[in-house]
Amino acid sequence: MTDDTMFDLAPQARIVAQLVQGVTDEQLAGPTPCPDYAVRDLLGHLAGLSEAFGAAAGKRLGPATDTPPATSVPDLDPGWRSDLPKALDALAEAWRDPAAWTGTTRAGGVDLPGAVAAAVAVDELVVHGWDLARATGQSYDPDPVALHIAHTFLHGSVDDSGNGIFGPVVPVPADAPLLGRAVGLSGRDPGWTRRV
Repeated sequence: MTDDTMFDLAPQARIVAQLVQGVTDEQLAGPTPCPDYAVRDLLGHLAGLSEAFGAAAGKRLGPATDTPPATSVPDLDPGWRSDLPKALDALAEAWRDPAAWTGTTRAGGVDLPGAVAAAVAVDELVVHGWDLARATGQSYDPDPVALHIAHTFLHGSVDDSGNGIFGPVVPVPADAPLLGRAVGLSGRDPGWTRRV
């Protein structure tokens, strides 16, 4: 991926925002495919990454861009049902600025090229969209462009020992749907289902 490769994050951000609207209060304490996250934690993480990658797009370096994601999970704001979709929309809007894709920025305390930061952001939206859908029993059809970018990014992150950026890759058949292959590359079991 080069600095002049731009894509629109808005379609995937809208899909995640729709999933957010489908979460019930009773599901907030439920498990997700991320072992350390309940649904409420996943929503808090989505809020935090929206702020962080929006700031990264604007090169507004500071606490939002400098804090590693594993350090803490943001508390879920009481107004999350309306605030999180707005944050997702603002994230997508920030990456519409061509300047976001040039030079270097920072996210999660890591300096990286702007275009790579955008790929990480869309990967987060695709994978955590899947997490949220699975955890709350919703259907999920990610934006095809976002899914392709996320799969390419995750595939490129696998090292010689079979580890990706999120841990060991879960083997998935080569002829599986692209979403399943991306999920496996993210270290998740595509067959994960919530306990009812």
